[in-house]
Amino acid sequence: MSPADRPLRVFIVAAEPSGDIVGAELIRALRASGANVEIAGVGREAMAAEGVTTDIDLSALSVLGLFDGLRIWRLVHERAGACARAAAEFRADQVVLIDSWGFMLRVAWKAREACPGARIVKYIGPQAFATRPGRAKVLARAVDNLLAIHPFDPDYFEPCGLPTIVVGNPALERDLTGDGAGFRSRHGITPDARVMLVLFGSRKSEVERLFDDFAGTAEALAKDRPDLRLVTVVAPSVAEVVHSRLASRDALSGMVIVGPEERLDAFAAADVALACSGTVTLELSRMGVPSVVGYRLGPVAWTIAWNFMLKAPYVSLVNIAAGRELLPERLQTRAVPEHLVPDMAKLLDDATHRRAISAALVETTKLMAGQGEGASVNAARALIQLGPL
Repeated sequence: MSPADRPLRVFIVAAEPSGDIVGAELIRALRASGANVEIAGVGREAMAAEGVTTDIDLSALSVLGLFDGLRIWRLVHERAGACARAAAEFRADQVVLIDSWGFMLRVAWKAREACPGARIVKYIGPQAFATRPGRAKVLARAVDNLLAIHPFDPDYFEPCGLPTIVVGNPALERDLTGDGAGFRSRHGITPDARVMLVLFGSRKSEVERLFDDFAGTAEALAKDRPDLRLVTVVAPSVAEVVHSRLASRDALSGMVIVGPEERLDAFAAADVALACSGTVTLELSRMGVPSVVGYRLGPVAWTIAWNFMLKAPYVSLVNIAAGRELLPERLQTRAVPEHLVPDMAKLLDDATHRRAISAALVETTKLMAGQGEGASVNAARALIQLGPL
C-alpha cells in the first residue's frame, strides 16, 4: 500500500466529560467526511458510544482547583504516559488533544517522545486571552498545530509560531432545541408565569460555595413575585448534595427539580437564569435566556487568579466576544444576594430590557459560532488537510 492509499490514523484524547462530547462529535465528523481514516483514543462514555474504547481511566483527573490538582500530580503523569504509549501502539499519524490544559500538555510532551513522527494537534487552546498569556508560548513548543474555537485566538498563538486554524465553538453547533411549552405543562407552570432557572453548578465544590447565596437570592425574589416559578436542573454528580440542601429550605419547597433529560426543555421554558459560570452560560445565551453569572473560588485560589492570572475584563466568553457585560458577572464577594437580587430583579421586572438582552445574546453567539458547517466538521476537515507530519 502506498503512503497515499493508507488511512490517516487519528488518536484522540479527551479527559473531561465536556471534552469527551467534543471528541465524540469529532469522531462522527471524521467518519462522515468520507476520508480514509482510522480512529482510536482515550475518552469516556461519549467516545465509547462511538466505538472508541479504552482501558485507561481518566475520570480521577476531573478535579477543580489548584490544590486538588497538586494532590493527583503523580497520577496525572502516569495517565499521560499511558495515553502516549497507546498512541504509539496505534501508530498514530495525528494525536489530537482536546481541552484540559495541564493534563494535555503532559500528554503532548510524552507523545513527542513515544511517537516522534506523529503530528500533535491541540483542539481548544488555553484561554491565553484571559489567563496567563505565557501559555501560548508553552503550547507552541509542545504541539504542531492548534484548532481554536475563538476568532481572536490566532492573535495570541500565531505570534508564538503556532499555526492556528479557527474552527468555531463546539458548544455553538449543537442542537439546543427544547420544548418549553411542554415543560411548563408537565410541571403545572402556566404560560404567563415567569420562570427563573437556578443552576448551582455541576461540581460539588461549586454547589458548596454557591448554594446558600443562590438559594437566598431565589427566596428573596419569589417572596415578592407570586407568579415566579423556580426551576433547577441537577447534574447526577451533584444530585445528592443539591437535594439534601434544598430539603432544608422550606421557602424553596415549590422549586421544580429536574435531571439532565429535561435540561433543554427547562432552558426553553425559562425567562431568566441565575447560573454558575461555565459552558451552561454559553448555551443559555445561544437560546436567548438572559442570565446573571456567579462564581466563587477558595480564597487562596482566588488571590492567585486575581493577582496573577485574570487578564480579560470578563470571565464569560459571551461578554468577551460582545465587548460588554451582557451577562452580569458577580464573582467571589459579589456573588451574594445583596448584588444578585437587584441584577435578577432587573431582568425579571423589565420586559423591554430582558428582550433587548435576549436578542443581543443570540446575535453574539451567532457571530461566535464561526464560519462553515460547525466546529466538528471544520475540525475534521482541518485534520484531514493537515495529514501526517
